[in-house]
Amino acid sequence: MIEAVVFDLDGVLVDSEQVWDAARRDVVAAHGGTWKESATRDMLGMSSPEWSRYVVERLGAQLTPEEVNAAVVEAMLARYREALPLLPGAREAVERMAGAFPLGLASSSNREVIDLVLERMGAGERFAATISSEEVGRGKPAPDVYLEAMRRLGVSRAAAIEDSENGLRSAHAAGLRVIAIPNPHFPPAEDALALADVTLPDLDALTTAVV
Repeated sequence: MIEAVVFDLDGVLVDSEQVWDAARRDVVAAHGGTWKESATRDMLGMSSPEWSRYVVERLGAQLTPEEVNAAVVEAMLARYREALPLLPGAREAVERMAGAFPLGLASSSNREVIDLVLERMGAGERFAATISSEEVGRGKPAPDVYLEAMRRLGVSRAAAIEDSENGLRSAHAAGLRVIAIPNPHFPPAEDALALADVTLPDLDALTTAVV
């Protein structure tokens, strides 16, 4: 019996992977680093400490990881204040699920970014627990952020709504029922998608019956 629903944020509620990508590219270019082709996919699902170190150690940005994190987050917040790229059906899906289940959010985004998105959505009060992977030991694909979401929600059986390869692996490893809405920009590998219990085309298809 499913006791709660836990949403991912990036790629599920907001069409944001390209925004993160652009912000990181700008920081790398402005501070002496070199972008590489695999960087975007490499960083999908990483926590902020993890991708900040990656930008310094693998892409060569001449900053500390803390400076990288601050610069990228500042750029993200500015872009979101200007225009929040909500995915079609995001508000409606949250409202539908909130009518039937306690809601959690388990995201790789920084705490400031999570809070701003939910505020701009007008959905903050719908979530009983929100967790950033910077608040746990490891980012996705490790299960830490989903395990912490279930702990804070006080449940043992939950469903996860995920889009990315690392997110699917994370939710599956944490023992959740995995509902995939694949990211069209960065589609998950077939072996990761095979971990999903259900695959949906979009948020409009996310119903309480599916959960």
